[in-house]
Amino acid sequence: MHQLGEQIRSRLPYQRRNAASLALLIFAMVLTLSAFAEVGLARDGSIPGGLFVYGGGLVVLAFIAYLAQTRFTPYADPLLLPLAVALNGIGLAMIYRLDLDTSADRKAAAAAGKKLLPDAADAPSQLMWTFVGIGLFVAAVLIMRDTDKTDAPMSFTPKTAQRYTYLIGLTAVILLLLPIVPGIGQQINGARVWISVGPFSVQPGEFAKILLVVFFAGYLVNKRQAMSLIGKKVGPFSLPRGRDLGPIMVIWFFCLGVLFLQKDLGTALLFFGLFVSMLYIATQRVSWVVIGVGLLAFGVFISTLLPFMGHVNQRIDIWLNPKPYFDGGCLLDSGKVVPVNPNTEIYEKYDTEGSVSPGFTACAELGGDYADSAQLMKGLFSLAEGGVLGTGFGQGEPWRTPLSFSDFIFDSIGEELGLTGLMALLLIYSLIVQRGMKTAVAARDPFLKLFAGGVSFVLALQVFVIVGGVTRLIPLTGLTTPFLSQGGSSLMANWILIAILVRMSHDARKPAPQAIQDEGMTQIVSTR
Repeated sequence: MHQLGEQIRSRLPYQRRNAASLALLIFAMVLTLSAFAEVGLARDGSIPGGLFVYGGGLVVLAFIAYLAQTRFTPYADPLLLPLAVALNGIGLAMIYRLDLDTSADRKAAAAAGKKLLPDAADAPSQLMWTFVGIGLFVAAVLIMRDTDKTDAPMSFTPKTAQRYTYLIGLTAVILLLLPIVPGIGQQINGARVWISVGPFSVQPGEFAKILLVVFFAGYLVNKRQAMSLIGKKVGPFSLPRGRDLGPIMVIWFFCLGVLFLQKDLGTALLFFGLFVSMLYIATQRVSWVVIGVGLLAFGVFISTLLPFMGHVNQRIDIWLNPKPYFDGGCLLDSGKVVPVNPNTEIYEKYDTEGSVSPGFTACAELGGDYADSAQLMKGLFSLAEGGVLGTGFGQGEPWRTPLSFSDFIFDSIGEELGLTGLMALLLIYSLIVQRGMKTAVAARDPFLKLFAGGVSFVLALQVFVIVGGVTRLIPLTGLTTPFLSQGGSSLMANWILIAILVRMSHDARKPAPQAIQDEGMTQIVSTR
């Protein structure tokens, strides 16, 4: 990897690419404003007011971020900021389209007496969190200085974090444990991953993932030589020594604890996959990946045998066979699934005026665990409705899918932009990951290599887990789609990740310091 890094650095354009970044940023803004305009034209036949409020607000924020980048990180990768702005803008346009206050099609459906699912899309809130997220991006770029300017007041470099590896790791563990603390932790949709801070709800795991990347990078950069040693060879794989299995076993037990306590399969998959990925970067041993996949599969198998893991088990059951749970199913202790949907007698028994969830009440009466696969199935129906080219922005009915603005915003976009639009979104994510990995390979310091690689992998893994879940490739989890889903925690954390990549790409791409030229000959005098 060191030789590959030298080759990449030798080919890097050691020049400022600010003009290219500005052109791409303008293109991202045109894409976003076009999305807002299409929503209004398709729905009302006129340019919506949100084009100037939300689209204009994002334009101002994006150019503030661009000015900060060109001033403090002039050699940064020109693609990272425009790609993040494009994702954020498309997500904001989709949330605006789903907002209860701006969706005329929902009002028309309600006036016609159609039953609508409760929704909570909030475009003004998402614009506010976008402001906070880009503000954190600017602050991070300002605070993180060049590696050769460590004496600047109130500043640090990404390399500085290596000195506080274990303190940062402890902070990450505390953040992950906060949701299980009585009084502040909240259980939403079966998973306990939220905490209440005044009127706001925060998902601390989104910030813990940044700290865990730092901790894993700091730990592995010191232990990679020992963990690269070869023990026994089994077939084509060179297995590590038994004594070196300790770290991966500790992380495995830790992720099992997250799975058991918080009942959140997505977070456990993300963190364990992150460690295995960074372990592979550090050692370049495929055997670690094989061991990691085996431990992951064994951990999921264990969770299916535990009776108190009903929520996780139902997610797996729905993934395998969603039909019994459609519109409500009740898993009894005997393992049998009893329908409690609106077509059953027991549902009608509890379907009284003022009842919130008759199916849930009926399942509680039967003494089972309630689950509903309608969310997953309706999301798949939305993707099928979109087809290859989609119905067009503002012309579909994505609001029929529960949580269409957060967990299932990928399916909502798929209905209106089709498979073509989804492939474009996945390409944008792939470009961000590719530019991050290129920064990792070109970095001169081993810690920074692992740091940049970990940041890239955490974005890639999060996209894989949530997109795989909503398309039924893997069991559905509660992770958010980076930059697209509604929510402040995810948006802020991901903008910080982009700022870290921008800073490290600047350090990797900037010209090396020039040696001071001698102005004259130096005379050497012998005293002998």
